[in-house]
Amino acid sequence: MEEKIVKVKVKNIAESPLKLRLVADLVREKKVEEALDLLQLTNKKGAPIVKKALLSGVANARDLFSVDKEDLIVKSIFVDASPTLKRTMFNSRGRVSRIDKRRSNLNLELKVK
Repeated sequence: MEEKIVKVKVKNIAESPLKLRLVADLVREKKVEEALDLLQLTNKKGAPIVKKALLSGVANARDLFSVDKEDLIVKSIFVDASPTLKRTMFNSRGRVSRIDKRRSNLNLELKVK
């Protein structure tokens, strides 16, 4: 029997990949209910973003395979870099410095037990 997998992609998140990976590492290989509880208590900017992606995956699994969140496990979650926005800021002595506003892509796979 082929294992049932639900994939979720969130693109162009306005947070650096390094910071978002800290949140992604918390929920990797956990049950979805446990992961949602952890994200509820996590005080990071990326926690609501990952939580929303998880809930989207749960809704997709409910539609595709008619399973509840009790039967789902976070199989894999990883964060990649999205194209960086380059901005300039005026500096002292007439110079200009560049600010890189980094962005992320989130890839999430949920597996049915």
